[in-house]
Amino acid sequence: MSEQSPLILSGKTVAKATLMRTRQEVQAMLAQGHEIGLCVVQIGRCAASSIYVNRKEARAKKLGFISTTLRLPEDVSEEALLEQIDALNANDGVHGILIQLPLPKHMNEQRVLDRLDPKKDVDGFHPINSGLLSQGRGTLIPCTPKGVMTMLEHYEIALSGKHAVVVGRSNIVGRPMAQLLEKSNCTVTICHSRTTNLEAHLAMADIVVAAVGIPKMIQGEWLKEGAVVIDVGINRLEDGTICGDVDFESASKVASAITPVPGGVGPMTIATLMENTLRAAQA
Repeated sequence: MSEQSPLILSGKTVAKATLMRTRQEVQAMLAQGHEIGLCVVQIGRCAASSIYVNRKEARAKKLGFISTTLRLPEDVSEEALLEQIDALNANDGVHGILIQLPLPKHMNEQRVLDRLDPKKDVDGFHPINSGLLSQGRGTLIPCTPKGVMTMLEHYEIALSGKHAVVVGRSNIVGRPMAQLLEKSNCTVTICHSRTTNLEAHLAMADIVVAAVGIPKMIQGEWLKEGAVVIDVGINRLEDGTICGDVDFESASKVASAITPVPGGVGPMTIATLMENTLRAAQA
């Protein structure tokens, strides 16, 4: 067990630096007469989604984007939504389109995401963007994994030759996270909620990325001494408090560096979305 406190990897600090760089580039484009448009499509009025959408819109406007939110009723048909996406794809004033997830149950999420123009897909979920990422050629990369890589670079965490274990296999975080780590010369193992002997895999990991969606699933005693722990999970407990997928108290006694929840990976997601929107406009 480590006698020293771990380095706390603050997403707030890195997000602030990322947004500052993005704003400088946006202002340079505006000075040349190039405006940047971002549209968020929200279906229904889920309170949590509305808060997140409002934050995105406010941040985009602060950076100098023309930011709009297209709000559609919960019972809107899938065909009507696809028509709206087609219109946004054809709108030269819109450079980035984001579909706020999850979608209502009567919609086919993959069909909706596939309808986006991949050049405007700032979430990086379109299969063309996923394919480019798998070949190491991605530009519009899912925001959370890309934000994690930005954090690791900011804190000068060595990656080459390290063994990374990603717990979670979603197309939003787990799979692209593994691809980005592999591109940085990590040896990567992907685990998930059904992996047997998860503890044995984690015991060999120099870097752990937890994105499985189970509160405090990963315990400190499972970790290798000095591991770097990235907790992507955001879970609300019955008492209203928020925790990650890692038991922070026990993990912080073993890790050399660890992200807190909240305040770790979370702030990087919106910051990276803004950076992706800028890249889409520059393409």
